[in-house]
Formats: sequence, structure tokens, C-alpha cells
Amino acid sequence: MANMLNEETISFGGEIDEATCYIAPTLLDNPPDLYSPVMQEEIFGPILPILTFETDQDIESVVSQYEKPLAFYVFSDNRAFSKGLIERFSFGGGVINDTLMHFGNEKLPFGGVGFSGMGNYHGKFGFDTFSHHKAIVNRKNWIDPPVRYAPYQGKLKWLKLFFKYFT
Repeated sequence: MANMLNEETISFGGEIDEATCYIAPTLLDNPPDLYSPVMQEEIFGPILPILTFETDQDIESVVSQYEKPLAFYVFSDNRAFSKGLIERFSFGGGVINDTLMHFGNEKLPFGGVGFSGMGNYHGKFGFDTFSHHKAIVNRKNWIDPPVRYAPYQGKLKWLKLFFKYFT
């Protein structure tokens, strides 16, 4: 992960201690190369690239170059703008005007879409993702009404009568 920082503009943090496998929380300001490792890989560490945009078209042109991200963070005072971005793009989890809060809340699902993974992994969502819910029908075999089987000609009135009184 430290190699991701080699050619990036660090605006905060960036301290690395290879002996202890430590990387300080690091902010990267407008990565110049959208094809650099930090922009091509999912970052499971304390590195956050910050991209600023002037127009919606700029955002669209950059975001559309990538697969669906695991996380999508929007910083804006404009509620309609933020909501529009959240609705327009597909991603695992999102936060407006903050980071990581979706990951730290066990009541929210966490997980990706597409290449970022499938399913949700937190609390009950994780239990449900890794559980198999079996559907079981236990039907009694003492009566098997012939109305269930073909030919169906002449059975419609019996079915209507049944559903009228038993549903």
C-alpha cells in the first residue's frame, strides 16, 4: 500500500513505518494520474484520494471510467446536488460530507457491487448474506384435489368457488 503513495501529492499525513506496517492517515489532493495505482485499486487502508470538480460533466467523465466503487463520498453544501450524485451512480456504500460512517455503523449494510463484491457484511446483513434460508412446503397427502391437474376444462368454476371461501 505504501507504494501507492510514491508519486502522489500528499496534502496530509503520509508517514510510513515499514517495520511496524504503519501508514498514517493520508489525504491525496487531486491525484494527477487517474490511472495511478491509488486510483485503480480499492484502498483498504488509511489513504483517501480527494478529487475536486468544476462541473457535473467533469464528475461524469471521471466516475464513468471506473468500475462501481466500494465507497462514494460527496462533499457539498448543495443537498439537491449531493442527492443527485448518490442517485445517479452505483456503488457499495456512500456518505455525504463525511467518510467511513457507513462502515462504522453496524445497522447499515456494508459491501460492494460488481467487482467490489456482492452482498452485505455487517450485523444482521452479514448473517443473512452468509446464511441459507430454506423454503419448505409441508403438504399433507391425504387429499389431492383433481382440480390441480390438467385437463382444466370445466374446473374454473370450482377454483373460483374455492378461492372465494378459502382465501
